[in-house]
Amino acid sequence: MIETRIPTAIVVLFAIAGLAVAEHGDSSSQPASRRSPEPVCPGLYVVDGVLMQGGRPYRGIGVNYFSAFMRTLASQDDLSCKQGMAALRGKSIPFMRFTPNGFWASEWSLYMKDRPRYFALLDEFVREAERREIGLIPSFFWFFATVPDVVGEPVDQWGNPGSKTHALMREYVADVVGRYKDSPAIWAWEFGNEFRLQVDLPGAEQGKPYVVPRLGTPTTRTARDKLNRAAAECAQREFAQAVRRIDPHRLLVTGDAMVRNCAFHLMTERRWDRDTPAQMAAMLLRDNPDPYDGISIHLYPVRDWHFFDPPIDLADLLAICRDVSVASGKPLFVGEFGASEEMGEEKVRSYVTKMLDAIVSLRIPLAALWVYDLPMQEGTHNVTTENSRAWMLDAVGQANGRIGLSSRRAGG
Repeated sequence: MIETRIPTAIVVLFAIAGLAVAEHGDSSSQPASRRSPEPVCPGLYVVDGVLMQGGRPYRGIGVNYFSAFMRTLASQDDLSCKQGMAALRGKSIPFMRFTPNGFWASEWSLYMKDRPRYFALLDEFVREAERREIGLIPSFFWFFATVPDVVGEPVDQWGNPGSKTHALMREYVADVVGRYKDSPAIWAWEFGNEFRLQVDLPGAEQGKPYVVPRLGTPTTRTARDKLNRAAAECAQREFAQAVRRIDPHRLLVTGDAMVRNCAFHLMTERRWDRDTPAQMAAMLLRDNPDPYDGISIHLYPVRDWHFFDPPIDLADLLAICRDVSVASGKPLFVGEFGASEEMGEEKVRSYVTKMLDAIVSLRIPLAALWVYDLPMQEGTHNVTTENSRAWMLDAVGQANGRIGLSSRRAGG
């Protein structure tokens, strides 16, 4: 692991990060809460930079169970997620990250047309998580174009707080956060999945969302469907404010991936030049602004994503992110990590083992393996209790035992 960290001291990075934010504009005026709520709130929360649950510090490794509720939306008789929760509990896996609605606009139809039925199904899902003592981290808006597609607006309306896109966002937040804010099963609120990877991309076509009309997209996309940085910042800020009006304490994260290795240069020059460690830290802070009180990253061994010159491996990159997190007082959430079978079994095993070791040794507060029981990724990332990647669930459970979760209930 890199123990010298970033040039001379972490404070240098924060001086540079402050300059970067000052030059390009802060995206929030609301400071993240650093004080303990009274009484202790359900779920996870942050006190003086420490992730807490039930009045004491928390660390744990869960899984992404992306389609757990989506399969019920697709077929209301499909309650296989209950068996999935039971299996995860049996493997000492304490929580799951999932989407509470749909990836595509068409998958929002039940919420839009029959809200009582939608919430009857989601109520049952949350009750099962409570019964199994499985924590839930709902990621509200997984695909960046979905909400605009539902209301028939271009993606750039994420940048307009008066748009139909924002109206639906606020309505959904009020419905879901208001309904479940007192549930012990809800551990955190997450805005969406990897919105910031879409911003600052050069050219007319890079970053345009998919076109699949049968699933609710428009038949064509225009330049207005590229997500720009200002729109992403506006969307995340307005979401955070909507959540905090209802739930001022629970952990709030963006759901973003690790910043690109060229994020600073893309933002300032629209060039793919590799960033320095200081520039990377500046972007990591910028992309996880207050009132978000955690830092979200996703780490994969993707070719051409090497950071710095000379490149470092992902475990060392994780150490740097941990330092930025600690210095900022925002606990780190590795919302996704994993490796595709396309790498070959030996490399997959080596990478996942190394990442779990790093998560434990670096005392990363929260991490989630990608991905549990997602048949469409069989042969790449799918992990079940019965396929060739089942060993990963045991490895996660063992890592939780090393952290100390085996000696107490996962629910607190």
